[in-house]
Formats: sequence, C-alpha cells, structure tokens
Amino acid sequence: MPLTRLIALAGFAAAVLLAAGAGAVEMTLPPGAAAVSERATALGVYQLPVGPEASDEVPSQRFEGRILRRTWRLEGGSTVLEILAPMREQLLAQGYEVVFDCAARDCGGFGFRFGIEVVPAPDMMVDTSRYHFLSAAKGDQAVSILVSRAGGTAYVQMITVQPPDAATPEVKPAAEAPAPVRPVELAKVLEVRGHAVLPDLVFESGSTRLREGQYDSLKQLAGFLAANPQYRLLLVGHTDMVGSQQQNAGISERRAQSVRERMIEAYKADGGRIDVAGAGYLAPIASNLIPEGREANRRVEAVLLAQ
Repeated sequence: MPLTRLIALAGFAAAVLLAAGAGAVEMTLPPGAAAVSERATALGVYQLPVGPEASDEVPSQRFEGRILRRTWRLEGGSTVLEILAPMREQLLAQGYEVVFDCAARDCGGFGFRFGIEVVPAPDMMVDTSRYHFLSAAKGDQAVSILVSRAGGTAYVQMITVQPPDAATPEVKPAAEAPAPVRPVELAKVLEVRGHAVLPDLVFESGSTRLREGQYDSLKQLAGFLAANPQYRLLLVGHTDMVGSQQQNAGISERRAQSVRERMIEAYKADGGRIDVAGAGYLAPIASNLIPEGREANRRVEAVLLAQ
C-alpha cells in the first residue's frame, strides 16, 4: 500500500531528525508537542508551494524523492507564528532557503488551504483564518511547515522530501515524555469544523459496499447523534478523478448510502436524521496526480446539520 500510517500516542519535546548522514536536518519542536501521525512514501512527487493562490492555482516547484508527512498537536495559548518562527530559524541556520512564507490571508486564505497538500483531519486541522505556512529548499531537499489553531489546540504539519537513498528518518524522544495524548475525538472535529472525514472505512474491492467489521468512526457518529438531538448528519461520498463525474457521483452516493445503512443496522443510529449525497470528484483534499492523493480523495465525510 503506497500510503502508510503510524499513529504515535506519546507526547514529546523532541529533536526530529528529518534525514541522517551528510546534510541532515534537525528540527526541535516546541515543548509539549505530541506526535499524532506519520505517513511515508518511498518514492513520490511533492509539489512544494512557492507562492500565494491566484486564479484557483497555487504555484509550486516539483521535488521527487522520499516523502515524509508528519503531524503534531500542542495544547496551550501559543500563536501560530510563535510556534513556526523558531522552526524557521532552525531551517535558515542549517542552510535552507525560505521560498515562501505567508499568513492566512496573504497565502490566499481558503483557496490556498485547499490548493495544497494537507494531511486529512483529525490528524491535521486548519482554520482558514488562523494559519501560517512556510516552504524552504536546499538543493534536492524540500520542507514545508503548516501551523494552525482550531479551538484551544494548535496543529503542526511538516512535509519533507529527501533523496530516495537517504537513511530512514528517526524521531528522538525527550528524556521525560509527558502523559500520552488521546487522538482528537470525531465529535470535536465536527463541532470545530462542521465536517469530518471518516478515516477507518474500508470498502469491498471494486464495490460500493462497506466491508464487514467494526468501525469506530461510525460508533462515534451514532453516539454523537444520540447525545445531540439538535443535529442531523449528511454523509457525503467523494472519489478521485478516474472516470466521468456522472459515474463518480453515482459511486460516491452509493458508498455514502452503504455507510448510512451500516450506522443504522450495527450502531442503532436514527436513520431519519441521516441523509446522503455524492460529490464525485468535485471536492478533492489532495492532488489527483499522484496515487497517494487519489487514495485520500476516495472518502466519505460526515457533515453536521441543524435540525
């Protein structure tokens, strides 16, 4: 599988070694940063954003190599710039050249946020009015950092591209790690953002039918509905761009319907408060030009509605 996901539950104030050997990049994260996720691609293409969004496009520079996507979460009142500025200084001190550095509106706001690669929620959450982005490069290596706040929590995403023959990056934990941090609850994502990707769904190969098994996301959704009678849910299916929009709209709606049926049958959800829709390929969250992006775009999201 081209996209691997490792969920780390231990918090740390850590020195993150982004590459080993000559030219290694060492990044020290703020105290209290808790690792949330890690996704690695052995050999892929990353389009490093190099300018603000304009006319629905984000200018980028192509980098090819081993791609590592990491996210962290920080509690506390630090602003996004207070978190990002020390990381920027570390990159400059190690010979990186900052290519682009912007804050929400200067980046292009909503358009920029949805024009770049962002790890899906709940691992990374972005408030389109409160984020800061930086991209930097050194030779054939690239780094992008995205910091945002959602509610009382700050989120950090770092994407690095290294030569494919570079040593495997490693994480060095602090001597004394804080207490483990629980993953962000689906209910919190819904209340903060109004929608959430259901990350654990698995469909039968070549089918719109949800595979048998237990799904924690659906259990949480059913519980959320039962505890909050003032809300309804819209389940929206999404696809990649393979095939026509008409075909994909039908496929995505049938997958959303399969999820609705499972919520009712297995988790006793109130079907009268759950609607479905199919968006096809109209709302991508990643690039459809690479396998990892197409995989991320094939998803079902829950959208929170008022009764």
